[in-house]
Amino acid sequence: MIKKEFTPKRTVCKVTLTLPNEWADSEVAVAGDFNDWDVKADKLEQKKNGWTTTLRLKPESTYKFKYYIDGERWENDDSADQYVANEFGTEDSVLEVGK
Repeated sequence: MIKKEFTPKRTVCKVTLTLPNEWADSEVAVAGDFNDWDVKADKLEQKKNGWTTTLRLKPESTYKFKYYIDGERWENDDSADQYVANEFGTEDSVLEVGK
């Protein structure tokens, strides 16, 4: 699930990413254009309702991203705004942060 919430002046969009607990055994990271695809930069925290994190992103931007799960596999977000082909022969999730 992806939830987008703008700050009052709309200078930042808080994007909360949540995945079901059963998607991972031990860890989930999100990597994408917003963190130079660094799998150590943005880890999701496991809670009762699933794995979750909140990113602060620039409005009027589009970001490609994927989840890196249990240090071994890449997965897309089921609720991404769209999907685009990447140079590895798979697809990346796309997050569109509006105005």
